[in-house]
Amino acid sequence: MRFALATLPAEPDRENEDFAAATPDAAVVLDGAGVGGAETGCTHGVAWFSGTLGALLLRCITAYPARPLVDCLADSIALVRSLHEDSCDLAYRASPTSTVVAARLGGGGLEYLVLGDSSLVLADRDGRPTVVTDRRLDEVGKRLRGPVDQLPTGSPEHTAALAAYRDALTGLRNRPGGFWIAGPDPRAAEHALTATVPLDSLASVTLLSDGASRLVDRFELVDWPEVLSVLGSSGPDELIRRVREAEADDPAGRRWPRGKARDDATALHWTLD
Repeated sequence: MRFALATLPAEPDRENEDFAAATPDAAVVLDGAGVGGAETGCTHGVAWFSGTLGALLLRCITAYPARPLVDCLADSIALVRSLHEDSCDLAYRASPTSTVVAARLGGGGLEYLVLGDSSLVLADRDGRPTVVTDRRLDEVGKRLRGPVDQLPTGSPEHTAALAAYRDALTGLRNRPGGFWIAGPDPRAAEHALTATVPLDSLASVTLLSDGASRLVDRFELVDWPEVLSVLGSSGPDELIRRVREAEADDPAGRRWPRGKARDDATALHWTLD
């Protein structure tokens, strides 16, 4: 097994709220979400939440290989909650949350879990990709983000519209008819996308935060086979370099309307021998 990992914060002077880690038999990528500082109701912050949850999840899925990934995620969310529920307001609407992508080898198969709008890319032996992305957040967002996409990214008007959009999204978080994401409630894990695929059908597994996948699913500059080609030949660093190049060419979001001109970007590429 070979792993290649690259991650960059949205800005050099900002904390990276993505988290990625791997063991010989498992990998996780999490993309933290929320508003920094006391506005989340959490004194620790978004990066602490995604990093702590990611580390505990990876520990659980490797220490208990027979335990389903959904149960491991629920247990890990509950443990993170216990670590700060006495010091933080976890009932606050903007309490930190995180997407989750996890994959684990075992019993001749690869078990995976996807919760939130990060992506898992499974490449078969002929290089053909199967992409697993939880689109529920995107589907909800399309109904709400019209004013955001009509304004230049980073302008005062865009900032105000983005705040209103995020507030509306928060009201639909972890609710039927809305979307599901890892936060204070362990029951969100029950709504993750999960499956097991035969290991001998796979050549590689790639875990991506949406800041890295935007080259495909938002900018539409490449397709998934080309992403796999870049990862196989030049690695995750090159993929993220291309994302940054595209972002720099459209800083105001005129060509590609988006909430953030630049986003934390993480790519973990796992080659299976």
